[in-house]
Parts: sequence; structure tokens; C-alpha cells
Amino acid sequence: MTGAEASAPQPFDPASAAIAVVTYNRSGLLSQLLTSIAQMDPKPGHVVIVDNASTDDTTEVVESFRARLGTELVYRRMETNTGGSGGFSEGMRVAYELGAEWIWLMDDDVEVLPDGLAKMGKWAPRFRSIQGRRYDYDGSEFYWQYRIAEPMGIPIPFAPAGFDESGYKPMNSGCFEGMFIHRDIVTQIGLPDPRFFIYWDDQTYGWLASRKTASVIVDEFVLRRTREIKQWDMGVRHMNASSNAYRYYIMRNRAHIKQYYRSLGVYNPILFGLGSALTFGKELIRLVFVERTVRGTSHLFRGIRDGRVIAKDASWRPMPPLEVTANG
Repeated sequence: MTGAEASAPQPFDPASAAIAVVTYNRSGLLSQLLTSIAQMDPKPGHVVIVDNASTDDTTEVVESFRARLGTELVYRRMETNTGGSGGFSEGMRVAYELGAEWIWLMDDDVEVLPDGLAKMGKWAPRFRSIQGRRYDYDGSEFYWQYRIAEPMGIPIPFAPAGFDESGYKPMNSGCFEGMFIHRDIVTQIGLPDPRFFIYWDDQTYGWLASRKTASVIVDEFVLRRTREIKQWDMGVRHMNASSNAYRYYIMRNRAHIKQYYRSLGVYNPILFGLGSALTFGKELIRLVFVERTVRGTSHLFRGIRDGRVIAKDASWRPMPPLEVTANG
């Protein structure tokens, strides 16, 4: 238990929170999100927009909201597309340097429910790493895989969806589409790792947070997805469509997880290898049943190949704690 957790709970101040959004060439979706933030009550103290070098009218859209958002807007335009991983790392850094006590991460393809921050703030005195719930594009309840099988480094797809009277469940994962995290935890585990580019970055970051604090998913609907994604409906669960880039990074980035596991002394080569094999198999199923094709397997194999280089890199180091960085 950290010193912050051992002390008496402090009431939540909405102005102490910052929303950090990553966007890339989706100005229409971003406009919907910013409109929802303008309608929030209460509002956060800051909204940070990280633009991954968009080529559309994202800059103009952001500037059009500056006077009507109702809170301070900070805009960071990256020189190149750093992926979701690089964008969230930068968004977290900016929010942290602004002095935010709470940092709420989200993609540009969601909107915030008007009382979303109040709902998250209700749990802030008790926990330091919190995940709220979200509605899917069609208004249904979105199921997020909030627990991972740690030795294998993969989500548990059938972890119970229901909540008991406590209103929360322990989690050992994370999702940047709604992660609500306290600066004390960010200080201890550092910024999200931009080397992932996309995929596994938020799961790994949430897992790192769960090693420092009691992480929970709470029975509070705070977001709604605003983009429809092709899915395969399996009844109790669904599987989303993917892309060649995702197929590449989902296999390549297993090596980054392996390096994190090694650095923390939890790496089991047999069980982790099984997790990688199951991941590969899942992507094959996704190709056949969601995307109705068998093309794309070359990107999986390319990811495995490049991952071997990362796994053998003796110079690899995890992201440093910010307290270490601050002290030089």
C-alpha cells in the first residue's frame, strides 16, 4: 500500500482532472467528443488533445472549440504519427506536467456522458486506477476484458460480466479508451511506452498499475463509442475486425511484454509462449470469420520475426518511473 492510499481519502475535485485525447485524421469524430465534453457537468480542469500529425482539418476543429469548451484546452500536434502508444504517452506527459491529479485517457471515437466525470470521481477517494464502462455504437453494453491471465499475458475472454453490490471488480489490465489514473501511480510506473505504437500498450500499462495499487473496473457507464466497427457476433461475446497493421503489432509487441515480464521477474517461457500461440490462433479466426479472408497471415509472421529482434535486445529497458526521471 502506498503512502497516498494509507492516508485519509480526499474528496474529489473535478478541476484536478485532465482528459487526454489522442486523435488522427478523424476530425468528425473528434468534434463529437469535444461537443460532449462541452456539455459535461462537472468539467475537468484541462483537456489535452494530442494530434498524431493529422492531414485533415483537425487543427481547425480543435481551435473552433477553444472558446466554447468551458475549460482550458491544450493542443499538441506531433511531427509524425506516433500511434496510439506514442500519443497517449505524450498526452499523459502533458497532463502530468500541468499538475493534474487525475488523468482520464480516451480515443477520439467516443463521447463522454454528461455526468461521466462525476461518476468516476465518486470512486476516486477509494482507488487510484479505475476503469469505467461504455456503451457500444448501437447502445448495447460493451464488454471489456478486464482481467488477464498473467503468465500468458493475454486477456481472459470470459471473465464474469456482472457486478455484485460493491459496484466494482478487481482488474489487472487497462484500456486507454477510458483509463482513469492518479498521478501517484503514473509517478511510480512512468509514462505509457511509445515503443508499442499500437496494441498491448494499454493492457501492459494497466497491468503495471495493478502491481502498485488496487485497480478496479466500476459499474458506471461513462462513455459511448461513436464509430461502428465490423464484428462477428458470438452470442455472449463478439470479435471486432482488425487490419494488417494490427496483425503485425499484435505479434511484434508480444516481445515488449516479454521484456517487461523479464524485467519484473514474472516471465515463464512455456506459459508465455502458449499465450503467443493462442494470440496467433485468435488472429487466424478473426481473419476467417470476421473479415472473410485468409490473406493477412504474412503480417502475423512478420510481427513474430521482428519481435525476435526486440526480445534479444540486451539494451532494452522498461519505461522509467517519473520520480527517477525527475531526480536525474
